[in-house]
Amino acid sequence: MTAPDVEVKALVFDVFGTVVDWRSGVIREGEKLGRATDGNVEVDWASFADAWREEYQPSLGRVRQGEIPWRNLDALHRESLEGLLDRFGVEGLTDAEIEHLNRSWHRLDPWPDAIPGLSRLKPHYVISPLSNGHVRLLTNMAKRAGIPWDLILSAELSGHYKPDEEAYLTAVDILDLEPDRVMMVAAHEGDLDASREAGLRTAYVHRPLEYGPEAAESAEKPDDSAYDIVADDFVDLAERLDAPSIV
Repeated sequence: MTAPDVEVKALVFDVFGTVVDWRSGVIREGEKLGRATDGNVEVDWASFADAWREEYQPSLGRVRQGEIPWRNLDALHRESLEGLLDRFGVEGLTDAEIEHLNRSWHRLDPWPDAIPGLSRLKPHYVISPLSNGHVRLLTNMAKRAGIPWDLILSAELSGHYKPDEEAYLTAVDILDLEPDRVMMVAAHEGDLDASREAGLRTAYVHRPLEYGPEAAESAEKPDDSAYDIVADDFVDLAERLDAPSIV
């Protein structure tokens, strides 16, 4: 589909997997740790990254269902990491090394099209993350990678993790817009479906490599009618929203 009929004023973006390549980043950081420990830590870091990500939604779910009190994503990731180190037989790490590995999620790289696409969109729309990552994490990530956000929005500001409705509507309130003037951009259909139920417009961006090259072959893009926009990447999204190139 092309740009929606209602004039969109702001674009809010899922981050992990949509803006940044979490899997390659965690693998890179794990391999660095292995070298720094003179090879004493030998792990299949691709499997480790996948296992860590598998803990993500269950961790959020425990907060959303009231099983545990609100904790930011660093705290949830650290709890998962402690269990994974034991499961993968990793021993002898100092607390500082464990914490540095935990903060790998602050040091992820954008997909190659992300910053060019965001740079095209920025003059025409307010652009912001709307992630389950907390404000400090998203700020650190943006400063390191040069992601050109206008402001930082996070589920942390609502005290609810996506896909709770409050996460989306708090962002809409902060932007001082009606929900249908805000477009949620994500590579994950569950995120988009929940934001649409909250009244936001939706744009799907295809990220077949999110779970690695082997998974890319089976990664399916939804039909063009599924969301307001179904795009191949952020540059394609900018083109569909008629955001011209910056000369």
